Amino acid sequence: MQDITELEKRITAALERIGKGVDRLAAQPRPTGAAPVTAAVDATLRAQLEEEKALNAQLQARLRAAKDREAKGDLQEKLDRLTQELDVKGLELQRMRRVNASLREQLEALRTAAAAGATEPQLINKAMAAELEALRATRLTEIAEMDEILAALEPHLTEAGNA
Repeated sequence: MQDITELEKRITAALERIGKGVDRLAAQPRPTGAAPVTAAVDATLRAQLEEEKALNAQLQARLRAAKDREAKGDLQEKLDRLTQELDVKGLELQRMRRVNASLREQLEALRTAAAAGATEPQLINKAMAAELEALRATRLTEIAEMDEILAALEPHLTEAGNA
């Protein structure tokens, strides 16, 4: 961003120098019989004008490059954020799968014990613990989704607050 500001200042200064040169030319009295001097001054001014145009084109190119870098930086930042969110969702999904598999195993063991006519308190406790873990995993997934929604809304809320 500092590069952009510096380039804008340089372009403005170059344009001011051109304007001052034109003003000086307009203010100078024109000699009536001195055509070679006018041609020399004209050639010098044209050369200076070409230098300023070249400098201006260079500064414009650098300004475009700086804006492109800034835009790429914004895209990279967004890509990094989305990648991080995807990683979090992947971890939550793995946890949910693991907890659900454990819950299925505990419920199957509880069904088997119930079919045999024996109820074991250990199996009931394990099934309840697995179900509790499944509820925790679901809650963490919901929290991650809410954080994602808040992150998406935050720029809009900030913008509305500034307006």
